[in-house]
Amino acid sequence: MVESKYLVGQFPTQDFRKGDEMLHRSVDPDIDRVPRAVALRSETLSSDWTYGRHQHRKAQLLYSQRGILCCETANTVWLVPPGCALWIPGQLAHSARGAGLVECHCLYIEPSAAKSLPKTCCTISISPLIRELILRVAKLPECYPLGGREDRLVMTLLDELSDAPISDLNLPMPREARLRRLAEMLIADPSAKTSFTNWATSLGMSERSLSRLLIQEIGMSFGRWRHQLHVILALQRMARGDSVKTVAMELGYENASSFVNMFRKTLGKPPIRYLAEHRVTAVSG
Repeated sequence: MVESKYLVGQFPTQDFRKGDEMLHRSVDPDIDRVPRAVALRSETLSSDWTYGRHQHRKAQLLYSQRGILCCETANTVWLVPPGCALWIPGQLAHSARGAGLVECHCLYIEPSAAKSLPKTCCTISISPLIRELILRVAKLPECYPLGGREDRLVMTLLDELSDAPISDLNLPMPREARLRRLAEMLIADPSAKTSFTNWATSLGMSERSLSRLLIQEIGMSFGRWRHQLHVILALQRMARGDSVKTVAMELGYENASSFVNMFRKTLGKPPIRYLAEHRVTAVSG
């Protein structure tokens, strides 16, 4: 596979590296034994890093305050831009990766306290109120007093999370060998102008067979899958300061307007508005 300049270290076929060494971090094995509805860990990670595949008895909310996180669960890649969070149900195996400076908060939630929260992995939009609640809870002692204001603060946070809107920032990765090869080629060269007919031919398949297999494997059409990839790449680039115009050109769009239209159709908002609402810095133009 040819390494994409966008996605080195961001998908399961790649690794985060600094020089020639992988930077692994260990997950606290005692987190499941903290006797509270919510246990929280906060970290500032200033170099490329990865948490290897692991799982918790508790559910996890992984909130990015700064920087973009990328998580893998089974055959799905989840993007967590600043201002969003990834909900990971208990016992679900996953890994987490980041590049550059990342500030994140991880909430580990007892299953009995998470009954009103999603049953499957998903990205959650974090409102200003939820953000402030997370930051307040981050200052509590690990075994905060029960029955008092600290306990009520945690319960309020869980109530707000149960009503938070779910966003759609994941990229399904197919298992079937030919589709996996297609995914890797698209990731390596996201600006490729290759037609769907030619992609099918290169995989030794008819267009109908390829369309049917994509729906079976990832639940979406080729066009939607590619747009989802472009949105994820665009958010990564714009969060690092690239302009909308620059990202549009590098992803192979004729002009910024066509890229903005695709972005709006995929996420419901134009990129500058989306980034502003999620507190991601972008350069206009």
